[in-house]
Amino acid sequence: MTPAHALSWVRGIHTTIYLLMASAVFAMLYGAISGAHGPWLWLAISLVALEATVFGASGLRCPLTAVAAHYGAARAGVADTFLPERFTRHTLHVFGPLTALAVFLLVARGWWVGWS
Repeated sequence: MTPAHALSWVRGIHTTIYLLMASAVFAMLYGAISGAHGPWLWLAISLVALEATVFGASGLRCPLTAVAAHYGAARAGVADTFLPERFTRHTLHVFGPLTALAVFLLVARGWWVGWS
């Protein structure tokens, strides 16, 4: 496999993970605001917790960034996806507060209404 082909695979995987994680954050927000819950909410919470753990353990850098750089990515960071950079440039600054808000609202709602 050529480096360019490998880089395409890394970018594809990174894009898929990015979209999955964005969906998980929005699912958490939906559950927090609407009160809806079920297995899908626990899956979203688990995915976000896993992502936060991996991201934190990697020094607040996505581990796929280093892999993409190894295969010749021109720039590092979330630009290592197939998504336009204008959508991914401020990922941490957008999804960090949204995740914190979702967690806060989920905890507050769970405390208030006694979810079990």
